Amino acid sequence: MVTRLPVFPLGTVLFPGLVMPLHIFEERYRELVRDLVSRPDTPREFGVVAIRSGWEVLPASPAGPDAAAARVTLHEIGCTAEVRQVTELPDGQYDLLTVGRRRFRITEVMPDPAPYLVAQVEWLPEPAGAEDVADLLAPRVLATFREYLRLMRPENPDTAEQLPDDPTTLSHLVAATGAFTVEDRQALLAATDTAARLRAELKLLTREATLFRSVRAVPVPLSDYATPSSPN
Repeated sequence: MVTRLPVFPLGTVLFPGLVMPLHIFEERYRELVRDLVSRPDTPREFGVVAIRSGWEVLPASPAGPDAAAARVTLHEIGCTAEVRQVTELPDGQYDLLTVGRRRFRITEVMPDPAPYLVAQVEWLPEPAGAEDVADLLAPRVLATFREYLRLMRPENPDTAEQLPDDPTTLSHLVAATGAFTVEDRQALLAATDTAARLRAELKLLTREATLFRSVRAVPVPLSDYATPSSPN
């Protein structure tokens, strides 16, 4: 099924079932929030897509905001954010509490009178994988992730015990909370099924744990240093 969806480019990756708070200050996305709030009979849902290159906040452009927006390129696969709570601030900005809902693939960015991006998207299923492979992989990923969390967060050992057993839910939680780069997370979001995601996570968790033991530090993606500060 193909549908039209408002799209919010971000420098991060959202996964189904994961909470994402957002502070909305740009006028184009304030209008998006107003549009969502004004339609109580439709889902308050928009697409979150990781930025491949460009900026979350539009830089000033001599040719205007449309030219600046054209310099932003997006990944093809994203996840919808369902708005659970909206707080309007005195200055007209918004604080949102959103939860990831379902994955999609952008098929076309649409011309639209709205100031924010609108895309044609197709919904992506979440198959478990062939012959119950996900059920076999989940306990291995769960055990590996528990050890990973104890290594990375020794001051908070209880975190490692509060993990889901469901393979798909576990795969999304590991992808969202591991110390992975945006590129790694994007690849995990785009995995064809739960088993493929779990298999990739075993490799990533082993890589990150080995790096931490060697240098006692975790990598920080270069993109974390390239995100402009939010205006006051």
